[in-house]
Amino acid sequence: MAEAMNVGVNLEAFSQAISAIQALRSSVTRVFDSLKDGMKNKETLEGREKVFITAFQDNLQSVNRDLNELERLSTLVGRPSESHPLHNSGLLSLDPVQDKTPLYSQLLQAYKWSNKLQYHAGLASSLLNQQSLKRSANQMGASAKRRPKVQPSTLVLPPQYVDDVISRIGRMFPDMSIELFRPNGTSAVLLVTLGKVLKTIVVMRSLFIDRTIVRGFNENVYSEDGKLDIWSKSNYQVFQKVTDHATTALLHYQLPQMPDVVVRSFMTWLRSYIKLFQTPCQRCGKFLQEGLPPTWRDFRTLEAFHDTCRQ
Repeated sequence: MAEAMNVGVNLEAFSQAISAIQALRSSVTRVFDSLKDGMKNKETLEGREKVFITAFQDNLQSVNRDLNELERLSTLVGRPSESHPLHNSGLLSLDPVQDKTPLYSQLLQAYKWSNKLQYHAGLASSLLNQQSLKRSANQMGASAKRRPKVQPSTLVLPPQYVDDVISRIGRMFPDMSIELFRPNGTSAVLLVTLGKVLKTIVVMRSLFIDRTIVRGFNENVYSEDGKLDIWSKSNYQVFQKVTDHATTALLHYQLPQMPDVVVRSFMTWLRSYIKLFQTPCQRCGKFLQEGLPPTWRDFRTLEAFHDTCRQ
């Protein structure tokens, strides 16, 4: 018998126990194979039963013999040493109910994760040290001198300038009527009437468009107190779709340094709805899809598409 290792395990007995486990598995497999095959063909029924019972008994005796050998070798393997690598936490592995208290397996997983985190943190630290982000005070001063000052942009423009921009845009599009209101001081609200197709309320802050609502030509755009209703949606689904697309257009046409160009571009895009119910979709060629006309207009080409065809 070989000497036991410092961990208290007899390696020779351990190797023999593994062979005994393999032999036990083979014996059990033979038992189930005999049950699966059943009684082989013989001349008489009594002969078939006799042969089957004899083979089945022999297989069971082999299983019993291999199991006794495995139990004998298990006593010779020995127990592992009590010096666990994780000290007292290693005792958690001796818990007989692993499914209910899997603390030991979770502790090992956390330990591996901590080692991996430390490894990746070291790699990141080495990469950051190669590309240092530190700057001296002299460098900051020199770069600040070279960098030109950004002129502050203001949202407040003279009302006369806003009125002039709106009037020039109105002259550009004869089929578009633009009425300007100032219900709350200097902020302007535009009522844009596009032919006999739709009406659009454009709420502005100085010369910056804040929000827009599109309604049908025959819908009422005033509230009960006689002021423009800037909150209520249209009663028609087609104009609700156009309102959503107009909101998307406001996000697309963004140029804070030149707000007059933004307003002119948005009005040009809005004017493309002058033939909302007369223009077919440029992709499918149909006038209606799910009961709606092409409500989307391309921001660059102003071509008409159904909401599903533009994707």
